[in-house]
Amino acid sequence: MYPVDRSSQRLRLRELTIDDVAAVFAIYGSPEATEHLSFEPRTRDQVGQIVARSIAAATATPRTEFAVAVVERDTNELIGFGRLATDPHQQRGATMGFALRPDAWGVGYGLETVQLLLGLGFHDLGLHRIWGARSPLNEASAKTMAAAGMTEEGVVREHVLKAGRWRDSVVHAILDREWAAVSV
Repeated sequence: MYPVDRSSQRLRLRELTIDDVAAVFAIYGSPEATEHLSFEPRTRDQVGQIVARSIAAATATPRTEFAVAVVERDTNELIGFGRLATDPHQQRGATMGFALRPDAWGVGYGLETVQLLLGLGFHDLGLHRIWGARSPLNEASAKTMAAAGMTEEGVVREHVLKAGRWRDSVVHAILDREWAAVSV
């Protein structure tokens, strides 16, 4: 499926372009924005490589990764990064992740982003199960995923090595029939 173009009342998911590197760097280069993510802040060069790989992956056949820009509809400004990746070890399953610029936190954009990603997965791709993992300390992400209808399934122990220390991940997931019940 190319191009991705899904909208909510305030946000839009669209394909990344090379012009998005600076805006993605404002997220992936930020210690605050990456505090609970699985990696340390990225350099601008690393972000450029991530965006270039995402653009190339967008036209792969079959497409297995959907790395997209999260854009405010009113301003057309990139405020986040979303990712849905099909899981080769799970039939009709995918992992989901997202990150927003810190100045876009606290106004419901996280929930809208998750809902847009879930809609992409269930409506456009016909998936059965979508899951995401979060840092145990990221309560905002826990609330966001719960509000989107995702169920906390458990803890993957010492799943992420960050800043030289192992960290657990808390897994949340939703099935297609559960999404159908909450997305009416």
